[in-house]
Amino acid sequence: MLKRTIDWHLKDWKSDKNRKPLLIRGARQVGKTHAIRKLGEQFEQIVEINFELAQGARPIFEKDLHPERILRDLGFYTDQKIVPGKTLLFFDEIQEVPKAILALRYFFEMMPSLHVIAAGSLFDFALEKVGLPVGRVSSMYMYPLSFMEFLAACGHSSLMEAILEGEVFTEVIHLKLMDLVGEYLAIGGMPEAVSKWVQSRNPKECFQVHHNLIASYRQDFEKYSAKHQIQYVEALFRQIPHFIGEQFQYKNIHGEYRKRELAPCLDLLCKANVIHRIYHSAGNGIPLGAEINLEWFKIILVDVALSQALLRFDLSTWFLQPGIEFVNRGAITEAFVGQELLAYSHPLRESNLFFWRRAEKSSSAEIDYLHEKEQMIIPIEVKSGHAGTLKSMHLFLAQHTKTPYGIRFSAQNYSQFEKLDSRPLYAVATLAHEDQKPGLRALKE
Repeated sequence: MLKRTIDWHLKDWKSDKNRKPLLIRGARQVGKTHAIRKLGEQFEQIVEINFELAQGARPIFEKDLHPERILRDLGFYTDQKIVPGKTLLFFDEIQEVPKAILALRYFFEMMPSLHVIAAGSLFDFALEKVGLPVGRVSSMYMYPLSFMEFLAACGHSSLMEAILEGEVFTEVIHLKLMDLVGEYLAIGGMPEAVSKWVQSRNPKECFQVHHNLIASYRQDFEKYSAKHQIQYVEALFRQIPHFIGEQFQYKNIHGEYRKRELAPCLDLLCKANVIHRIYHSAGNGIPLGAEINLEWFKIILVDVALSQALLRFDLSTWFLQPGIEFVNRGAITEAFVGQELLAYSHPLRESNLFFWRRAEKSSSAEIDYLHEKEQMIIPIEVKSGHAGTLKSMHLFLAQHTKTPYGIRFSAQNYSQFEKLDSRPLYAVATLAHEDQKPGLRALKE
């Protein structure tokens, strides 16, 4: 059974006397249902209603939204007694019944002792119909397994703990960890693929999982796209991995497509959490989102292994020659750091990624990521090889005098020189939000 940082946060939610009904949000197959069922083991019972499968339960929410009546009828439907304080009530695929989302408000107001939790991979589409009961429902965001979670799953908890403590490793251990980063980039962070890897250590089985997941994402297109939009969503999904690391431009999508056709479909993929935008920010102050340019953005997919599967890369080379692959697949390495930053972000609020590019047309200066840490803006460069110039980093630091230092993630070991803090690729977790660190450390228990 995979250990996840969200397990710690869910346990914290369970014991919080001021808790609200909780929504677990994230892409399909990132482990939401599994995490909630694991939480259910801490209750006398869990009553699970999957609204895709249990269509007979849908009419229960049509009559009215009074909690006592809903619990009574759900009890009759499931043949289980729902007892506040002893039962975890779990609504899965809640987007199928938008009125169930509205009902969460009344569970909070009229039955606060009941533990109610909900999940849905396409949840954000239902919000367009009913809205979110602001102030009466909490959200928790979930992503694929981070590299730290991957290490714990593979039996390397001591290495994970040492990384979180900022330990500088000898060259032998450093190279071992870089090999493990290569493994992660081949296997990715989707729970089913990681479970296959832990069980069999057969990469071919994991690669088949990737293709199955891609097929399941494609099957969802019909659920959230109009019939005439499916071809545009498919074109974007298929071609976006080619543009990882670059500023996204609709004109680069091959086919007779126009921006007015593609832009709404890109929004659909974002809303389904299949892709994440990296927004351009001027980086002059916090919050970074206050100075974004909506026309300048980059894109990463939900998982680096799925990106490579769509590109038809030979993932076995990550096991054979990871050092060479870090150089050859620099865009994938950059996407890995973005995926890690999301995984270690504050779990109770939606997180965004940002990059910086000099506005002058004659300049190509660009910073891969901007990171908020303790009211500071930290520029992050990702170097896939062992060397590389940092002209953009020095330019950013010169123009943003309040920025104390910049970070380079690369295949090199730790080092520091003036305002440049170099860290290895396996150490993105050292930037983890303080609210995530207890959950990360709980992985070794």
